[in-house]
Amino acid sequence: MKWQGRRQSSNVEDRRGQGGSGQGFGGFSPSLLGPLIKILFSKVGLFIVGGFLVVSLIMGKNPLTLISQLLSGGVQTESSAPYQPSAEDEELAQFSKTILANTEDVWNTLLKNYREPTLVLFTGSVSSACGSASSSTGPFYCPGDEKLYLDLSFFDDMERQLNAPGDFAQAYVIAHEVGHHIQKIMGTSDKMNRLRSQLSEKEYNKYSVMLELQADFYAGVWAHYSQEMTGMMESGDLEEALNAANAIGDDRLQKQSSGRVVPDSFTHGTSAQRMRWFKKGFDTGDLSQGDTFSATSL
Repeated sequence: MKWQGRRQSSNVEDRRGQGGSGQGFGGFSPSLLGPLIKILFSKVGLFIVGGFLVVSLIMGKNPLTLISQLLSGGVQTESSAPYQPSAEDEELAQFSKTILANTEDVWNTLLKNYREPTLVLFTGSVSSACGSASSSTGPFYCPGDEKLYLDLSFFDDMERQLNAPGDFAQAYVIAHEVGHHIQKIMGTSDKMNRLRSQLSEKEYNKYSVMLELQADFYAGVWAHYSQEMTGMMESGDLEEALNAANAIGDDRLQKQSSGRVVPDSFTHGTSAQRMRWFKKGFDTGDLSQGDTFSATSL
């Protein structure tokens, strides 16, 4: 894939190395404030405050400031070294910014007044408007803040654990999450949220599959127009994307993890379905053909 030297998106928040809790030493939550305050003003509290006095002398800080920091969420240590990404990790970050920029170019062409999403790069865990998540969740899109969340280590997992290597496979992942943003813009995500409380888990799962397959279709549409506009794709790139779609099918993942397949629990679609809808978007480039919710067959 010929991506080097191309425009990179500025719609990126780099939170790598920050963690998701925002808490420092101790990790006290607001629910502990009441009990903690009682302790501070008890006899035991005199000992604790005395300890803070000693610590403050060592650190050269106001002891009242230290106590305030503890009550508000923890003492932030200053000795920890700043996050230093590896050369490989930094190249993946540059790649991701480039692919995001390319999706912006494509969707700004296809949709009037396109609202560009933000990509959040993180390591380990992250907080979003949809709640907190760890790297094990995988890449995700949060409609609440219109941001894509990506721990770059997922690309290594794709290659090592899922046997889905390749830069275009990685681009497909980003384009799929942008596909969810298209659904937010078009109101599809909001309709899904309203359905959540009206349907059983089994029934909702069926709609979830339709939502994910449509995001795959939009990823294919992106690839179609990206190739027309930039010619970034090289021989074997399409196969990389299809292989990635195949690797993350519900049936294949369930078979690998438990040895059995439970169709009623599918939330993203089978390998065959995911490949089919991505390929349909790539072949046609026609947004009107991506209505997975009305399709007679997925």
